[in-house]
Amino acid sequence: MEQVEKNILIAKRVPPGDRFALVDEPETIHNSLTETLEAYFQKTQTKCEFRLAPLKGELYMITTEEVAPPPPPPAKKFNIYGDY
Repeated sequence: MEQVEKNILIAKRVPPGDRFALVDEPETIHNSLTETLEAYFQKTQTKCEFRLAPLKGELYMITTEEVAPPPPPPAKKFNIYGDY
């Protein structure tokens, strides 16, 4: 099984300063990144890793999913050898 990382947007920065609003609750503005993380945790009760994209002003939750690798292609069969 292969681990695939997935980033889910949970909050966006609200200027000025280091204020954020959760994507699900845009009307509630949190005054710091720590308050935003705490609000998200209280809402979802999910322990996870986070990623901050400061140039875009976005906060992401990082999840991992196990994905099965694709099956190998079937072996080629050639009629000239009598495989069919």
